[in-house]
Amino acid sequence: MEAPTLALRTICSDKSGYAHDSRVSMTAPIRSRLRTVLSRNLLLDLEDRIRAEALRAHEVVRDSFEGLTPLRARGLEGQARFRSCEQGFEDVCVLHGGHLLEGGVMPKTDLRVHQPFMRFEQEGQGIILALASMSVTGALPAKNKSRLAGVSINYELSLRLDFDGKGPKIGDIFVALLVARDRDRAGKIEEIAVGVIESSYEGFLYYESLDSFLTGEGDAEPDVPPPAPIGPPDFERPQVTLKSVMKPFVPPEAPTAKKEEGDAQG
Repeated sequence: MEAPTLALRTICSDKSGYAHDSRVSMTAPIRSRLRTVLSRNLLLDLEDRIRAEALRAHEVVRDSFEGLTPLRARGLEGQARFRSCEQGFEDVCVLHGGHLLEGGVMPKTDLRVHQPFMRFEQEGQGIILALASMSVTGALPAKNKSRLAGVSINYELSLRLDFDGKGPKIGDIFVALLVARDRDRAGKIEEIAVGVIESSYEGFLYYESLDSFLTGEGDAEPDVPPPAPIGPPDFERPQVTLKSVMKPFVPPEAPTAKKEEGDAQG
């Protein structure tokens, strides 16, 4: 599957959990909210810390757990990587003004979370940010109780019939900082991205790689190539050809009239 490294895409997933383009777009208001609430310095510090913690987890398992089979070593490294990155995520968020959810409960719900969900607010706009791992770049993170509670507040962002005329509204939104490990280089991260998962947990309402988000590649509309010039039609060679010399048409001689036996003149 092609990694979604384009500047900005709205993505849904099929039953396999892999991402593909959606026809529905809430990207403009979501992206505006992300830019307003999540500072560039916060995201840069999170990227540095996550990459550092991933490398540290690999080195600890490599140096301290000799004799493990490759399968067990990878499993242990995966657990160590996520827990270490999760601690770093929480530490960095606190330094940049993020707050753990009060009582560990999602706003306007009674749903409890068991992971560090950090709330940021700027100019009256709120984001609840969480860390999640992707199995591969662009795939939805695995469901768990905390993430299902998180996406519940994204209901008003999801497409549905607008019977009341009010349309989608944005209160606090749940945003995942998504991390995919590099499968070819031990201890490395292939991609970090920001994603907004729809309330049904069937796809992304918004997905953008962190590199693209920080460089602003998604701010400009993609260039549309000019239409190709239309040349003369390319006809197939005819199967029937006319003679090169045309002869005048000569009608056949009229037949001699005969009386039919038993006719009226008989």
